[in-house]
Amino acid sequence: MAITIEDIKKLRAMTGAGLADVKKALTEAEGDFDKAKELLRERGLAIAAKRSDRETSNGCVLVKKVDGFAAMVAVKCETDFVANGADFIAMTQSILDAAVAAKCQTLDEVKELDINGQKAQDVVTQRSGITGEKMELDGYLTLTGDNVEVYDHMGKHILCTMVQLNKDNADAGHKLAMQVAAMKPVALNAQSVDQKILDEEYKTAVEKTKLEQVQKYVDMKLKKAGINPNLVDSEDHIESNMSKGWLTQEQADEARKVIAEAKAEGEAQLKMPMIENIAKGRVQKFLKENCLVDQEFQFGDGDKATVTQWLAQQDKELQIVDFKRFTLVAE
Repeated sequence: MAITIEDIKKLRAMTGAGLADVKKALTEAEGDFDKAKELLRERGLAIAAKRSDRETSNGCVLVKKVDGFAAMVAVKCETDFVANGADFIAMTQSILDAAVAAKCQTLDEVKELDINGQKAQDVVTQRSGITGEKMELDGYLTLTGDNVEVYDHMGKHILCTMVQLNKDNADAGHKLAMQVAAMKPVALNAQSVDQKILDEEYKTAVEKTKLEQVQKYVDMKLKKAGINPNLVDSEDHIESNMSKGWLTQEQADEARKVIAEAKAEGEAQLKMPMIENIAKGRVQKFLKENCLVDQEFQFGDGDKATVTQWLAQQDKELQIVDFKRFTLVAE
């Protein structure tokens, strides 16, 4: 049967596919709209499967709030060219609008949403078939309740935040949403930091402190031997300084010997109580820098107040209830 321009426009409106793709699908389906939609979906699946090993390092993050509910959704793709396309952003917005309207709580719920007669996941897959890029419906976060402010960093759709307060204060909420974007806190306060994060930070701090203490001992031994530690701080550096004539072969060999002996001695002399105390101090520093309420507030009047102190200056009863942050940028 003949495929009319009206048929093409109708299917394109339903699927968002390109004119050529829609016409081809309708022709193959002999005008059957359901069959044509399925063909477009299958082509998207085929491309997604073919490019399954590709990295989706670009995409679009959008955030939206209504009375009593706020959410952000992220759809990833391969290139910024596709990510910045009006159709890709519009698709992401349509998914977010539906998710907010349905007050979805999980990403799985979002994937099953009906978007113009198709599941949201199928809409993304179909768009993959149109652009030829791998795409993923990758992130979904929510806040439920009043007094939520949302922020799309610089309007670029790559970093979004949401902050909920216990009282209505839009200005404070907006500034705190910017704080979350800029300072990327891992938790609201020390009590809410995941224990796995604390354990990993402590482990890292212990190992770092051990290395520093041993290196101090090595440097001391090198200086006693009349060797400048800065000239022999790595094997590559030793070789480089020898080629420049700054170290002789004999000096290099002596440095290597001193370093090996000093490392063994330094490791044997490590005092664990001291190491553990230093590590605990480093964890406390980590908490101060990464817990939202303890961070230095970045959008005040230059008085270097913490977020908690700044909040008290606005309203003694004002507190942060929760926050969410999602970014596509490697940090």
